Amino acid sequence: MAKDYSNWDETDVRVRANKKGSRPRTKDRPAHVDAVIGRITTVDRGRYTAIVDEDLPTERVVVAARARELRRSPVVAGDFVALVGDASGKPDTLARLVRVEERRTLLRRSADDTDPVERVVVANADQLVIVVAAANPEPRTGFIDRALVAAYDSGIAPILLITKADIKDPAELLANYRHLDMTVIISRTAAPGAADAASAVDARSDDGDSALLAGGAVEQLHHHLDGKVSVLVGHSGVGKSTMVNALTGSQRATGGVNAVTGRGRHTSSSALALRLQDGEAGSWIIDTPGIRSFGLAHVDPNRILHAFPDLQPGTDDCERGCKHDSSAVNCGLDPWVAGGHAGGAGPARLASLRRLLGTSSRTEGRAEAKELGNND
Repeated sequence: MAKDYSNWDETDVRVRANKKGSRPRTKDRPAHVDAVIGRITTVDRGRYTAIVDEDLPTERVVVAARARELRRSPVVAGDFVALVGDASGKPDTLARLVRVEERRTLLRRSADDTDPVERVVVANADQLVIVVAAANPEPRTGFIDRALVAAYDSGIAPILLITKADIKDPAELLANYRHLDMTVIISRTAAPGAADAASAVDARSDDGDSALLAGGAVEQLHHHLDGKVSVLVGHSGVGKSTMVNALTGSQRATGGVNAVTGRGRHTSSSALALRLQDGEAGSWIIDTPGIRSFGLAHVDPNRILHAFPDLQPGTDDCERGCKHDSSAVNCGLDPWVAGGHAGGAGPARLASLRRLLGTSSRTEGRAEAKELGNND
């Protein structure tokens, strides 16, 4: 039987409550003045582990989930973050991460030179330790150059650590970086379990022997890392995790090199901040997963040249607008290198620079083409 609605008025109408609430939306966010500050040590599947009250009697490890308003903001190892809610650090408790504090430095990379999306690697690092093996796997100057560009672009001091120097003399590799303002540490281990011998040299020195420092590689690297936040990057199989274990007393998994491909096997899957053993307060080492590529799509091509200070003076004689790449005509870098001003490794260094500039120019061109296409 049909209902008669002829005598209904507004008092007979039922209003269903809004599922999203009746309060008006606002862009104003709470200040969270009661938040505690912690240092992120690792990120794992949406859970953020932080050290709160670092180096105080109340120091504790707190696990947090990121607030919804931060879902588009990357949070990485080394970040200082604001935490609210249960920050007691007790088992089965979960705080809420509501703010990322201002960063001093930010190390970034892209998947490759054509990827416009930058990946944040670590935050607030003072030093970048680039780990390569003298052999097995063979060192790649391209990777070192890319890491140097990323370090200089981020305002982070680079250190070059060469392992397995007992297998192959790294003199040829070192020649590429002799004129750089960069510390180089060489690790020589004759056999598993043997005492490690090392030399730390200043890459600016023309005579490496004059800058040799006594002691093992672990001790030398410990000296340079003490009191600082350092991030280690390198291909798998170069001994990075082994060095991290020696410096921190941890048990990060280590792996060998594939006999067929000559590449290392990945042994870690996420960045992890660890305390430097017997180090000053604030001494941290951030171990990163094995990196096979260090894309520079996010770096302005004009800043890439800063990673080649041995070549940079040669640009003074360039014509205005010179791009210094392989297509450049009358580029001042050519006579600079030909005159021996960049040393014996000058031609190889110039070739490396132009490879980086070439890939960056292609990336820039694609980005401009895409932008023009969107405006059509």
